[in-house]
Amino acid sequence: MLRNPARTGRRIVICLAVLAVSTFAGGLGPADAQSARELFKKVAPSVVVIRARGRDVTAGGETGFSETGSGVLISADGKVMTAAHVVHAMDQVSVEFLGGETVAARIVGSEPAADLSLLQLERVPTGAKVAPMADSRTMEVGDEVIVVGAPYGLSYSLSAGLISAHWPPNTVYKTMPLAEFFQTTATINTGNSGGPMFNMKGEVVGIVSHNISKSGGSEGLGFVVTINTAKQLLLEKRSVWSGLEGLMLSDQLADLLNLPPKTTGYIIKTVAKGSPGDEIGLRGGTQLVNISGQEVPLGGDIILSVQGIPASAANIPKVREAMGRLAPGAPMKVTILRAGQVLELTGKAP
Repeated sequence: MLRNPARTGRRIVICLAVLAVSTFAGGLGPADAQSARELFKKVAPSVVVIRARGRDVTAGGETGFSETGSGVLISADGKVMTAAHVVHAMDQVSVEFLGGETVAARIVGSEPAADLSLLQLERVPTGAKVAPMADSRTMEVGDEVIVVGAPYGLSYSLSAGLISAHWPPNTVYKTMPLAEFFQTTATINTGNSGGPMFNMKGEVVGIVSHNISKSGGSEGLGFVVTINTAKQLLLEKRSVWSGLEGLMLSDQLADLLNLPPKTTGYIIKTVAKGSPGDEIGLRGGTQLVNISGQEVPLGGDIILSVQGIPASAANIPKVREAMGRLAPGAPMKVTILRAGQVLELTGKAP
């Protein structure tokens, strides 16, 4: 799960105070500044702050932690889009709207391979507005955009910039092969993750993922998953949430962990409480160890196959398609390695 360390301090607070009223690079005239101000007022009621609680596994064992991110309301029945790394393996999720009203939410779809998740609210507060979604194919490098979110937990902060690059799927990160990205100069910090990026019409054109930084702060390399990718993976196709966080094993790690010959797998780090993975009986790791310079969770199950499909990086799309074809409640099976024994767990599709 992608999490940038949040370092607070006087200088950061001052910078973020400036960020909240930032304008486009290169300077804007009074008419443009008024336009940005009105645009913010228009879109703010659709933006939410997401607060989640979960468990992590470290070298010292299991520990609890909290996560703050952003999101956007995209339907009148209470569906919210956000980043997978904010909520995917979390035990509890709540959503805060403009004005401070907080509503419980549950995860109904998730695609970590594109850093996207879909939440369902228990109810939609009065005054909340649904954000319209654009066709992100209409956006080009040089187009103006704004990002609204909660950097460092400072709710409803605005940053503005340009689309600086466009990256097709499987060109930026091997861990997110399904994500089509916009790169933006709009400032992105910890807490912006999952929030919306809007065009100047007030339409959502992307969901904020992360930024690349050498210093730990924002350096102008912000990455946003296009809204067309989000619509395709979360709305047009059935997305199944597993509630699992872990690591796909390389051939070398598979050999070191004594997997059956010519077999790889997915070693589980954490399992969200109440998730489909939890309900089928999967177990998370108990500690994190360093193997050849890589942190590996141990003590949990290693998934060998799902619905008979071997667990490997190359088979992620096949597993996703197989799970998507299952009707809710249909039987499903997962083959695992637990304490040296190969076991088959059965359950019902979410």
